[in-house]
Amino acid sequence: MSNTLEISGLTKLFGKFVAVSDLNLTIEEGQVYGILGPNGSGKTTTLGMILDVVAPTSGHYKWFGGMSPIDARKQIGAILETPCFYPYLTAVQNLRITAHIKQCPDSRIEQVLEQVGLYERKDDRFKNYSLGMKQRLSIAAALLADPPVLILDEPTNGLDPQGIAEIRQLIHHIAAEGKTIIMASHLLDEVQKVCTHFCVLRRGHKLHEGSVDEILGETNEIEVVAEDLEKLEALLAGNTHITKVTRANGQLTLTVTDQIKSADINQYCFEQGITLKKLLTKTRSLEQEFLKILKEK
Repeated sequence: MSNTLEISGLTKLFGKFVAVSDLNLTIEEGQVYGILGPNGSGKTTTLGMILDVVAPTSGHYKWFGGMSPIDARKQIGAILETPCFYPYLTAVQNLRITAHIKQCPDSRIEQVLEQVGLYERKDDRFKNYSLGMKQRLSIAAALLADPPVLILDEPTNGLDPQGIAEIRQLIHHIAAEGKTIIMASHLLDEVQKVCTHFCVLRRGHKLHEGSVDEILGETNEIEVVAEDLEKLEALLAGNTHITKVTRANGQLTLTVTDQIKSADINQYCFEQGITLKKLLTKTRSLEQEFLKILKEK
């Protein structure tokens, strides 16, 4: 898989303030890459630098293996600020203006409006849109030239739960088309649900980089409780797919292999005459791992 973006030693100073420090990242084609960190961590500054909006103090980056910045910019759809359209114009009229600015044909306007779920409201004025609809129109504008890369800065910021779910689903659909998506966010849950890979920034420094699947890992712990805990422990200790049984606080925590699931344990115990009072698969969250990363650093 080829690299879409390579960042090497990218640094940005605002006077004595270090916004981004010696950042190194590699983003491959087809990834949904999350740049995660609290407000002020350098996320937006990083996006600004790779889009030639903010001049780096030092370091460099290259798009698509070394494509010229002007040509590379034509391959990128980006949303860095809050949605900005003419309030008294309709979605179609605003996108025609966007197409003229981007020097791309307006033949895709209805297609992208359908893609972002605004086709039925295409003739409504922008001022009458909800915040979530305005955000979706911004994404439509970014997709107008059919770029292979989409950059989103806090795409769910300020949205209600329904709006967040709609934008999340939209990102999934866009990613399924094979586009590379780079998304800055401070919302751990959204990065976990949307991204394939991510990095963690704090005060401009990269603390971690990797895939979401790797850091969360496979779920391999199951908590169980039965009336006769000693009998249950003796039974499960003899199962070859259970590598460890820990007893504490009136329950057993099982460390299991990938070959056994909670349903298998429930059936196994039932067949041996033991009815489980509790059966809970322990799941790991990005929030837990994020806090570990911050603590370790």
